[in-house]
Amino acid sequence: MIKFLDLQKITASFEPELSQAIDRVVKRGWFLLGEEVNEFEKEYAAFIGTKHCIGVANGLDALRLILKAYIVIGVMKEEDEVIVPANTYIASILAISDNRLKPVLVEPDINNFNLDISSIEQHITPRTKAIMVVHLYGQACWTAQLEGLAKKYNLKIIEDNAQATGALILRETFNPEPSTRNPQSRTLFRTGSLGHAAGHSFYPGKNLGALGDGGAVTTNDDDLASVIRALANYGSSKKYINDYQGLNSRLDEIQAAVLRVKLPYLDTANQRRQKIAQYYLENINNTDIILPFIKPRVLTGNQNAKPEIINSSHVWHLFIIRHQNRDQLRQYLSDQDIQTLIHYPIPPHKQRAYKELNKLLFPITEQIHNEVLSLPISPVMSDKVVFEVVEVINKF
Repeated sequence: MIKFLDLQKITASFEPELSQAIDRVVKRGWFLLGEEVNEFEKEYAAFIGTKHCIGVANGLDALRLILKAYIVIGVMKEEDEVIVPANTYIASILAISDNRLKPVLVEPDINNFNLDISSIEQHITPRTKAIMVVHLYGQACWTAQLEGLAKKYNLKIIEDNAQATGALILRETFNPEPSTRNPQSRTLFRTGSLGHAAGHSFYPGKNLGALGDGGAVTTNDDDLASVIRALANYGSSKKYINDYQGLNSRLDEIQAAVLRVKLPYLDTANQRRQKIAQYYLENINNTDIILPFIKPRVLTGNQNAKPEIINSSHVWHLFIIRHQNRDQLRQYLSDQDIQTLIHYPIPPHKQRAYKELNKLLFPITEQIHNEVLSLPISPVMSDKVVFEVVEVINKF
């Protein structure tokens, strides 16, 4: 059986460091808001490229807390609108409605599954206060046009970076003077450092996964970080003194210790995912299968260099293909002992939890959810297994 994701093998690859880190926490006898969390927050902030990192209980809480903090600060109020992709995991939308804000769903780009940035402006109203971009499946969703919209309408950009930890984009920084549009600089930035704030998930199956739930918020906003840190700890920045009606959402010491072991290896693991994805893209030649689109890009600055199919803006948390007979293909692969998953079978606007949205039509989103299939991809997959997956798919 070729597993979709062999978590046992991934965990074993970090031994004995993982066991030693856990043992260190157990022997210390301090399990919350201690040294491991403090050090991980510093290390992760440095990795992402932000001033602040606040460890929280999970990725959903990270997004909930960002929006809750903006309400506390006065940037938003109940019934304000947040633009969010219609094609996303439901957690992105749950964070918005949980704060009694209104999610405004926008169709994705059929080619890359991410929010269609060219469609955002028509959905902006006087109640719009933020755009939540989701770096879905591991691919960065960011353009100069997005930044321009945020500046034009004074909107916050919140990144849902649950699936793209480690992704890099070549970002153009434009002269703020309206009369000038010449780029000032071109620099690589990681997702999670691009917007005003970002939510991260360390669910075990993520590219950077804990051994349980975990999450974080990253931001360069001092005031926002301070409020989020307090909100995540019962609304308290000093024990027994509560400034806000907060939550209990904390990253624990054991998970922080686990993440500290894994973080230094993340770029190497992502590079292995990129290598597997490149092989899939170059060798799956079944004409009925639609492969994920990624624009070739040269990040070296050498304009004469040969463009690579893979670039650092996609870290391939998932490798998604499309097929009109997706369920038949999935059964065929299962019969050949290849495990696959569907991300995701039902779009958020068709879920019972959002029955008020059920009658809305998002044909691109619905087509994606009816056709997508996730192939096995992980840093512990051998070349032999990757070759076998391709061979079997090409025979379908």
